Amino acid sequence: MAATLYTPAGLGEASGLLVFFHGGGWVVGSRASHDHVARFLAKRAWVRVLSVEYRLAPEHVFPAAADDALAAFDFAHAEAGDLGADPERIAVGGDSAGGNLAAVAALRAVRRGGPSPVFQLLLYPAADASARRPSRELFADGFSLTSDDMDWFVDHYAPERADRTDPRLSPLLAEDLSGLPPAYVGTAGFDPLRDEGEAYAEALRAAGVTVELSRQPDLIHGYAHYLGIGHRFREATAEAADALRTVLQ
Repeated sequence: MAATLYTPAGLGEASGLLVFFHGGGWVVGSRASHDHVARFLAKRAWVRVLSVEYRLAPEHVFPAAADDALAAFDFAHAEAGDLGADPERIAVGGDSAGGNLAAVAALRAVRRGGPSPVFQLLLYPAADASARRPSRELFADGFSLTSDDMDWFVDHYAPERADRTDPRLSPLLAEDLSGLPPAYVGTAGFDPLRDEGEAYAEALRAAGVTVELSRQPDLIHGYAHYLGIGHRFREATAEAADALRTVLQ
């Protein structure tokens, strides 16, 4: 798979590295659509960012993107030296569907044993494709991402024959979340995904994982994508980047 490596000017070798997965419902989006997000995270967190072009649905249905996410982490760990990164300071992260893939990659890496991420940066992640929580109904329409959009995305990525309770799609439903790396979970107040992201944060915390859960009460889904529009979008994304910087420095 293709990927772009972002290196802030002046950053030395053996730095921290974020393996980043773009949002887009597992169907749309690309490294190009999230170029500004990756650049911002790299500069603000003072880390290298490897932005990954994973396979998209409907041409490549579940679990293709999840498999690519784990493969991307494994590549980053194995090739850390060539990437200018410290193999012991590699995080995974993403927004929306990308946050889902980051969470799934971390879960799978820990459960199989061997190398695993040291941190999860999860921005308004999808965490459970099997249920509809109250925020899904409260913000079903009129707040950027709609409930119909979510149905369309999931139906393309995980058609009816797929098991939507599979933790590779719905990490919230994993039987055991213990031992996972610390996480920053950012949610938006006006987001149909809000409740499942926060439920995942609480499930991690209940399993003994260190979690910083930060709801941005006045923002909508996709706030990291609107960095150039207003101060609040930049402020919220900077908070996430600062959490990443704290761990990887």
